[in-house]
Amino acid sequence: MKKVTISTLLNMKQSQQKITALTAYDASFAKLFDQQGVDVLLVGDSLGMVLKGEDDTLGVTVDELAYHTRSTKAGVERAFLIADMPFMSYASPEQAYQNAALLMQAGANMVKVEGGSWLLETIEGLNQRSVPVCGHLGLTPQSVHVFGGFKVQGREQAQAQALLKQAQELEQAGIQLLVLECVPSDLAEQISSELNIPVIGIGAGVNTDGQILVMHDMFGISANYMPKFSKNYLVETGDIRKAVNAYIQDVQQGDFPTEQHSFN
Repeated sequence: MKKVTISTLLNMKQSQQKITALTAYDASFAKLFDQQGVDVLLVGDSLGMVLKGEDDTLGVTVDELAYHTRSTKAGVERAFLIADMPFMSYASPEQAYQNAALLMQAGANMVKVEGGSWLLETIEGLNQRSVPVCGHLGLTPQSVHVFGGFKVQGREQAQAQALLKQAQELEQAGIQLLVLECVPSDLAEQISSELNIPVIGIGAGVNTDGQILVMHDMFGISANYMPKFSKNYLVETGDIRKAVNAYIQDVQQGDFPTEQHSFN
């Protein structure tokens, strides 16, 4: 199997092939997802909620992310591997450089950071130090207490314009991938069309360049709750591998997410 790189993902966007992504936290699931053909695996700070049973992602540490990145990397041959930078691990550029190095050394192909314009210097500095960066806009879970909960972002015109501007600024600063979470479908479509880099959606409608789900949500086994934007593929198929294949096919064919899983 040919290794997925950032060039692969860019070519997929340009040729309008949908990118498939899932979270993974260990070698066994990483190997399963990899063998089924998932393009991107994210070692997410979502592990704080789905593995540790916490109410949010804020308690996850860099050491925990590095441990799970190393474990996940052991199961990967083909997929592109991204690791989250956890809460307050990139509060300053210097912190970001040191902590990103730990995650890259653990096996990540790219690190992901949450936020907009305040990160531009950090992103430029990471790129200069040979660290590829994925951005994350919309509902950024590390800002849950600022938002007052897990709420859809960008419904008001001013907020939508601000998100579009931040996405453009992040691309100019050097991100090579962007995750959009819980934003209206039409806004996600606009951002995807105006950026040259791939845009991966979660709760952002069907017209992004690809989709990502938390694996526990896709299997219907999350300890907390089932988000509106997710779909339980395991209950439909009765088999883990069939569930992953069904998810991949639905994303590639544009059958997921539906309006039921999206926001207006």
